[in-house]
Order: sequence, then C-alpha cells, then structure tokens
Amino acid sequence: MIEQIRRNIDASLASFLNTVKKEYKLHLVSPLLFESIREFTLREGKRIRPLLLILTYKGYAPKDKKIARKLYNASTCMEFLHNFMLIHDDIIDRSDLRRGRPTMHKVLAHTVQTRDPDKLGIDLGIIAGDIVYALAIDAFLSIDEPAERKERALKYFIQTAAFTAMGEFIDTVHGVSPVNDITEKDVFLNYTLKTARYTFDCPMVTGAILAGADRAQVKKISEFGILIGQAFQIQDDIIGIYETEEKIGKPILSDLAEGKKTLLVCHANRALKGRARQGFLRIFNKRTKTLKDLEEVKRIFIKAGSLDYALKAVADRLGKSQTILASLRMHPQYKDLLGTALLKLFSQSQAIADANGRRIRII
Repeated sequence: MIEQIRRNIDASLASFLNTVKKEYKLHLVSPLLFESIREFTLREGKRIRPLLLILTYKGYAPKDKKIARKLYNASTCMEFLHNFMLIHDDIIDRSDLRRGRPTMHKVLAHTVQTRDPDKLGIDLGIIAGDIVYALAIDAFLSIDEPAERKERALKYFIQTAAFTAMGEFIDTVHGVSPVNDITEKDVFLNYTLKTARYTFDCPMVTGAILAGADRAQVKKISEFGILIGQAFQIQDDIIGIYETEEKIGKPILSDLAEGKKTLLVCHANRALKGRARQGFLRIFNKRTKTLKDLEEVKRIFIKAGSLDYALKAVADRLGKSQTILASLRMHPQYKDLLGTALLKLFSQSQAIADANGRRIRII
C-alpha cells in the first residue's frame, strides 16, 4: 500500500506541474526555468512528507470516507515546501549536487552566457526557490475540506515554513561561530526547527487536522513527529561522516568542510581533553579538509564515544516515539503503516553501527 501511495504522489506531482505550465506560463518566461523546476521536483525521492500527510489523514478520517484525488494533489504541497528549502539550502551551503544531480543554482547558471555564471545561478536559484514556495501554497489549496480545518492546517503549514527558516538562520550563524559557543541545547533547537518540524511534524499534523482529529491527538502527533525528526537529523549527521558519496548523493566531505556543529561535534568537543581535543579542533577548524582528515575524524568520534552517543540518541528517541505511536487513536491499519514507513528510514543508522562494531540496537 505504501508503494501505491508513493506512485499516486508521483503521478499527482507530474499532473500538478502540467497544470502549473498552463496556469503560470513559466515556460514562456523561460523554458529552462520551468524545465529546471519540473526536473528538480520529479527527481527520485522517498516522498516521505506527502506520504506521512496521507497516512495520518487516512488514520483519522472516518472509515467509510472515500479518499478523493484532491488529497493526493494537496499532499504535494509538502514536496514543494521541501524542494523550496533544498534549493535555498544548497545556495547557502554552496553545494554542487542534490540527489546525485546538479543543484538548482548550478543548472540555472547556464541560463545565458555571462562573465559571472556563479552569481547568476545563485540569483536565479533564489528566485526559483521563491516560485516553488508559491507552488506549495497553490497545491495546498486544492484540498477539499471544511473551511475551519483548512484554515488551521494552512496556518500551521505557513508557520512551519517560517520556523524552518529560523532553523536555517540558526544553522548559518552556528556555521561561523566557534564550536565552544555551541551547546547541545542549541543543536537540538536547530534540529527541531530546521528538520523535525517540516519533515515529520508538519505533514502529520496537517493530515490529522484536515481529517478532523481532536486537539489532544494533534498535540501527540506533533510530539511524535518532533522525536522522529530529531532522530532523523542525528542519523543524517552520522551518515554525512560515515557513508559513501554514492549513497548520500553529495560530496563526501561536504558536512565536514562546512564545519557543521552537529551532536557528534559537540559531544567530541566536550568529551575530549588536552592534546586529543586540540588535535580534533585543529582538523575541524581547517579551512580545507581532506579525505585523510575525514578518516581521522571518524576515528576520533569512535574513540571519544561520540558515535555511540549519537546512535544512542537516535535509539532513545525512536523508543519514545513508539510509545506515543501506540497511544494514538488512529485506525490500526494506518498506524501500523505509519510505524513501518518511519522505522525503515533508520536502517542506515543500524548499518553504520554494525559496520563500526557498535553494540547498539537502533531498530
């Protein structure tokens, strides 16, 4: 059923983009602009955000209610919000690859010949991201539900966009701040705002509100989403250090090169003492890192207990989330599907733990 829902989401994305072409005439402004947005949107992905919206909606909707095609059309708002964030995030991080292909600003750098294609790509990438956010709102409005529910859900959706931008603000400030100034509390605030809210909390809360779930259930769904989201971002940070470039679809040195203040980094900075800490900071603060530096950082994180600490943080949050999931008053079929879909996202944590000889059970 999950795969069928994903296929329906992909079909709705393609269909909505055809509608966009007719209504917005982007291809008349620039064929490259429309085709770049279309290609970027339809790149292969998990579609986890629209999937979570649909599963949660079905979990709380009356059993005898037929699910309209408009629900799938509306669910694509989550994918467009995600792409909007990715386009701007890639510009901030100066990333060249996204999902194994050129980032939006790299594609748009070739719109016309210019002496400074990098600046052109960044400028046009920002504009393209803004357009994609407008498309997210448009897609949301296609839902056919009572006005009160729709308004509440739309407000939550818009607030989420603002909170995620706040997370990006914090992340950018942290990027140029000394590691000693960043606490674990700071890291988790960033995880909550930048990842947990828009990737897990918002899709599920939106689905629950639209289906008519009561406020107590919506609150529980939100708590569930935040825990899953924090665990997912910790895993993403682990993957950024311990996975291969082929699997993560971006340069293997990108997270280390950007000096991201992750849970791994904060723990190592706190746990290491004397020369060991000085050696870690010497590598971490280097302007240009090498593959040799990455291998050394991997060893440091293991020796300092930082990898174990991060893996345990993932496992603890997953355990708490499962307790909340069990207490939700959703239709059992969709509750089980929701749990299955989310746990599958954490197979890489377990694989990394096993590959590095860590005796920690994640899932």
